[in-house]
Amino acid sequence: MKATPTALPDVLIIEPKVFGDARGFFYESFNQAQFNEATGAGHQFVQDNHSRSSKGVLRGLHYQIQQPQGKLVRVVRGAVFDVAVDIRRSSSTFGQWVGAELSEDNCRQLWIPTGFAHGFLVLSDTADCLYKTTGYYAPMHERCIAWNDADIGIEWPLGSLPPVLSAKDQAGVAFIDADVFA
Repeated sequence: MKATPTALPDVLIIEPKVFGDARGFFYESFNQAQFNEATGAGHQFVQDNHSRSSKGVLRGLHYQIQQPQGKLVRVVRGAVFDVAVDIRRSSSTFGQWVGAELSEDNCRQLWIPTGFAHGFLVLSDTADCLYKTTGYYAPMHERCIAWNDADIGIEWPLGSLPPVLSAKDQAGVAFIDADVFA
């Protein structure tokens, strides 16, 4: 496994060793010991999630203000533009974002630790995202920052089409008004 820091050093691109030939491929999608070595911590995952979305669907920017979740995200069908936003007020990168394309072809994963908001835009006709979380889903603590907040300034690769948003994501709050971490 190769772990590469992004512009937000706590957010890592994880690239497994993929063994392929004419028959297909094989890779370990998760190895606890290697993950702990790469992230420098003993994270414990408690929940696995699977979402399927159509082209143009934008989910996020989501986080839980209490019972926060670290997320290890990968795509097993299609492609997404995956984004993490630092919402730790004490961080030198507070309010900054990083994005990476995750796809079934590149087999990359994105490690998003607690203290970050997360979202993604589906680039392919459909995409299946799988993500492990370090905390259980707690809807009463879930928050949503507006995907298009000008203070954050995420450069979503939308082209000329508007994103497809859920009611929850349409109601996302401005970053300046959001509950954030200390």
